[in-house]
Order: sequence, then structure tokens, then C-alpha cells
Amino acid sequence: MFDKILIANRGEIACRVIKTARKMGIKTVAVYSDADKNALHVEMADEAVHIGPPQANQSYIVIDKIMGAIKQSGAQAVHPGYGFLSENPKFAEALEAAGVAFIGPPKGAIEAMGDKITSKKIAQEAKVNTVPGYMGLIEDAEEAVKISNQIGYPVMIKASAGGGGKGMRIAWNDEEAREGFQSSKNEAASSFGDDRIFIEKFVTQPRHIEIQVLCDTHGNGIYLNERECSIQRRNQKVVEEAPSPFLDPETRKAMGEQSVALAKAVGYASAGTVEFIVDGDKNFYFLEMNTRLQVEHP
Repeated sequence: MFDKILIANRGEIACRVIKTARKMGIKTVAVYSDADKNALHVEMADEAVHIGPPQANQSYIVIDKIMGAIKQSGAQAVHPGYGFLSENPKFAEALEAAGVAFIGPPKGAIEAMGDKITSKKIAQEAKVNTVPGYMGLIEDAEEAVKISNQIGYPVMIKASAGGGGKGMRIAWNDEEAREGFQSSKNEAASSFGDDRIFIEKFVTQPRHIEIQVLCDTHGNGIYLNERECSIQRRNQKVVEEAPSPFLDPETRKAMGEQSVALAKAVGYASAGTVEFIVDGDKNFYFLEMNTRLQVEHP
């Protein structure tokens, strides 16, 4: 067990980790930017290390600054919270090299699940239901039209590195597929620095349901049921409901078992979330995996 952990985050999540650590008798180290010097998480922690100016790109997401704080405090482990460096494989790698435990999944799982094309291929191999689509790289708009016709309209054109609704377009015909491919590609390049695009069947009137998984480092995994996140605005969740009013016990069990199978396929450890879309007939399809604690956990 660790004697001291550093929380590479701020605000609500840092406070929650500090409370839990305190119950377990573990000392905590907070990090803070100039903007957060009087923040609650700084006050609650056993010690605090200043890491720079208010801008996150000059403080909370600078790996070297976090590594410096770890060295200064002698923390044996790091909890990344959510956002910031929580899904950055380079951070997990830096901690590993320094012999510091990462309270999160292994670097390989973050990388594999962070790429929508790779994650779908792994899901297919793990016998997880996936949306029918084309997972290869698409060169140009004409190829996008050809693939869209093979899948059958409507289709969803998506950025491989996407998230939060960015780099996504729905196409109902050839013209929309042409335009959607180009605009998704441009948006993906500017938002993520990665313009790879894939196309899949667009499920009309879908429900968005995600399954919580928890895995240890000995190959054991469990699912902790679901959250329904179908009420969204601009592809961002507004309200979540647990349990889902839509699922029956059989579908819940099947989704849970497939989620654990996927987690095991990537050697997952720690808390994670497997997201699915579910149609009106309760057919469910893998969307993506969040390799971190989620904002909505409280």
C-alpha cells in the first residue's frame, strides 16, 4: 500500500480522492496553479506543490511539472482524476519510468482505446457487437461515397481521434457524404491534429447507454451496471439515469459481459466505461471506451 499519493488534478475530483485517501490512512499531495492557490483541494491535502501559471497548458498538463512535484513530495503513486493527463499515454509512461504507480489503466490500454479505429478492431476480435461500417482509412470524398453506398444510408462519418461530438457528420445521400467527409476531415485535423476518418451505419433514434467496469491487475473484471445518457445536446450528455429505464435484465447482462470481455482483451486495470448505442429493438453496438474515471461518477 502507498503511504503518499499525488493528485494530478484540481477541484471536485481532487477533493474526492483526498477524502478517500484520508479514510484509507494515505497522505495526499495537491498540485496547484496560481489561480488555485486558495482552492479547497489545496487546503484539504496534507501538502501542496505549486506548478505554474493559471493556464492548464502551462501547469496541469505539463508532464515535466507534475513529475517535478512527484519528486519534490516523494509521492509513490499518482491519481490523474479526469481530463488533464488522465488519458495521456506519455504521462503513464513517464510515471512507469520513474517507478511511480499510476492509479489508472496501463499505457497500452489507453493507447488502444483512445483510437476509435483500433478500439473497434479490438472489440470485433473480442466478440463485442460493433456498428456495421468500414474501419480502414478513407483516402478521399469519392471513396467515402462508395463506402457509404456499400453500408447503406444513413451513415455516420467520424474522426478516428474524435470526441465530444467533434469531427462527426451524418449523411443521408451521396452529396452529404462528400461534404461530410471533407468537413469531418478538416475539423478533425484542426481539433485533434489527426485527420483519419471512418464511416459506420447511423443508428436512428438510438439510446446511449454506458457500462461501468472495474478491473484489477490479476486479470479479474466486473461490470457495475449502466448509466443511460440518451438526453444530449450537441452530442454532449445533459442528464444521466441509472438504472436505464429501457434495459431488461438479459440485455444488461449481455452488455456487461461484453464490456468485461473488451476490458480483458486490452489488459485493462482500474475503473473504465464502455459506451454503447442501443436501438429500439435492444440491439446494442460498441461506441468507445473511456479509459479513466468519469466526470459523472459522483
